[in-house]
Amino acid sequence: MTSRVLLLNATFEPLAVVTAKRAVLLMLSGKAELVQAALEGGAFRSESLTITAPSVMRLSRYVRVPYRPTVPMTRAGVLRRDSRTCAYCGKRADTIDHVVPRSRGGVHSWDNCVAACRACNSRKADRMLAELGWSLRVMPGPPRRGHGGVLLLTVEPHPTWEPWLAAAA
Repeated sequence: MTSRVLLLNATFEPLAVVTAKRAVLLMLSGKAELVQAALEGGAFRSESLTITAPSVMRLSRYVRVPYRPTVPMTRAGVLRRDSRTCAYCGKRADTIDHVVPRSRGGVHSWDNCVAACRACNSRKADRMLAELGWSLRVMPGPPRRGHGGVLLLTVEPHPTWEPWLAAAA
C-alpha cells in the first residue's frame, strides 16, 4: 500500500503529495474523491466501512494556489534535479556539495549546489574545483519551472501519477 497520494485540484492539476491517512480523511469528509486506487490493492478498514487505498485523489472544490516566482532550494530538490547522480564522478549521490565552498564566500543557492557522493564530497572538502583539477559534469542552476515544480522536487513520483504529471508539464 502506498504511503503517499497525489492530490489534484478540482481541475486535475497536481497540487500536493499527502499521506495516505490524510487522503482517507479528505475522502471521509467529502472534500476529495478517489481518482485512482493504489496498484497494490490495499484498503483501510473499520468495523463498518472499507475504503480502497488511494494513489491519486481530486479535491471536490477548486483551491487557488498562489504563484511562487522561484522554487525553494532544498537538499531533496537538489538530489532530484541532479537525478541522484554525483556531479563529479557520476556515481550515485547521497549528499549535496557547494561548488564554491561557503567558507570561501559561496552561497547556498541552486547555482552553487550539486549532488555528490560521499567520497567526492569528502575529497573536495572546502577546496575549489580548480585546486583539484576537477570539473562539473553538468552546470548547476534552478530547476525548470513547470506546473507542480515544487511537488516534483520533494517526492519521487509514483508510476501511477504519470498521466497527471505529464499533462501538467
